[in-house]
Amino acid sequence: MTLSASTTLSAPVQRVTDVFADEEFARHASFTVGGELKSFEISGATTGAFTTKSVRTLPTTRMPDIARKVVGSALTVTQEESWTAPDADGARVNTIKLSVAGAPLDVTAVQKLTAADGATLVELTGEVTSAIPFLGAKIASAAEPVIGRALNLQATLAQQWLDTHAG
Repeated sequence: MTLSASTTLSAPVQRVTDVFADEEFARHASFTVGGELKSFEISGATTGAFTTKSVRTLPTTRMPDIARKVVGSALTVTQEESWTAPDADGARVNTIKLSVAGAPLDVTAVQKLTAADGATLVELTGEVTSAIPFLGAKIASAAEPVIGRALNLQATLAQQWLDTHAG
């Protein structure tokens, strides 16, 4: 199943990058949905190319029944991000891989941050796949809207974070 989301955040690309790569923001976003950030690692400075890895537990209460039957009442999600250094215009590309412990579900996505009149256009495209024979497409189809909502919520929370945390 294909993921696609786009939003504009009212801050420069570097500031948005710093928020997305901030451990306290990741902890806040996890807590907001009833989850917990278990670990967060960053390698490199956010002014250049860098990577992050976060592990969080998330409740499955808002997931469809078919998904809850497979994964139970909570998920452990590992999110690995690989950020490019900014190009000449300050734009960034973030390659994202999500894996869910105990679930045959993989998410790969590309997030592009582009300068837009002092703001940042955030565009995300990706794919949700499941390797289970016969049921894989159904599981991926059920997970896609949940993952899409989570990614949109991250952007909403990032805007709130930008508004309340001076850069």
